[in-house]
Amino acid sequence: MQPIISVANLSKTYASGFRALKNINLDVQPGEIFALLGPNGAGKTTLIGIICGILNASEGSVTVGGRDIVRDYRATRSMIGLVPQELFTEMFETVWATVTFSRGLFGKAANLAHTEKVLRELSLWDKKDNQIRTLSGGMKRRVLIAKALAHEPQILFLDEPTAGVDVELRKDMWEVVRQLRASGVTIILTTHYIDEAEDMADRIGVINKGEIILIENKAELMRKLGQKQMTLNLQNKLDVVPKELSAYQLSLGAGGSDLIFTYDTQVDHTSIPALLADLGRAGINFRDLQTTQRSLEDIFVGLVSQKK
Repeated sequence: MQPIISVANLSKTYASGFRALKNINLDVQPGEIFALLGPNGAGKTTLIGIICGILNASEGSVTVGGRDIVRDYRATRSMIGLVPQELFTEMFETVWATVTFSRGLFGKAANLAHTEKVLRELSLWDKKDNQIRTLSGGMKRRVLIAKALAHEPQILFLDEPTAGVDVELRKDMWEVVRQLRASGVTIILTTHYIDEAEDMADRIGVINKGEIILIENKAELMRKLGQKQMTLNLQNKLDVVPKELSAYQLSLGAGGSDLIFTYDTQVDHTSIPALLADLGRAGINFRDLQTTQRSLEDIFVGLVSQKK
């Protein structure tokens, strides 16, 4: 299957000499949700700006739907909807007017049914005649999404779409994203809420200091890099971990009431039975045990820390 977005050897250097992107290579497949994670200043917004034709690349190329974004700008840009980080739009316009205007910018004839559908799905229908300046920050964010969807794009970029949005609105918005993906729209998402990427994304990309340091299927990433923790609730507290158990690199928790073992599911196939046997020989008894999986946030923090 041909990628709907293909980025090849892309770099961006500003006039100041700052190199924001360094030799980026990335393919996004039709119909997937791709989450791009990275700390502030990593290059996420710059990369999105270039793909959407807002910024010019210094080196490399980008194709959208098989077309070069420079040579076929109008055709490729019409395939893309962009929800930027910044809450900028015409404050004295009504919601209805600004969304219908956005559709017209892409040469699309008015489609009142589609505009109504978008506003209803984003819980904006009862606000359609309100001036944007009267809306809450969360509702303004929804207006930006409605504007991005007005011309029925095949690709939707969401750059920190839920920043400053309350939990209820976040849930509603992600339900809309799921519906869009089900209809065939490709979603590229950047977010600081890593739980959103863990819940929503098919693939994860991590960018740091202008470089892609990892692209992986989400499930495979968590399988390969996701460590587990086993917590043993002890019958008697320990002040220190006994020396005969030092090989397991155990730690104490809950004031010595818990013994914590962190292990790699891909490597430590026999460690748990051996640990339990050694605990018995050391006379350490436990009441209960629990295991927890390392989260995507843990993995992300670890990857970025390694590249500092």
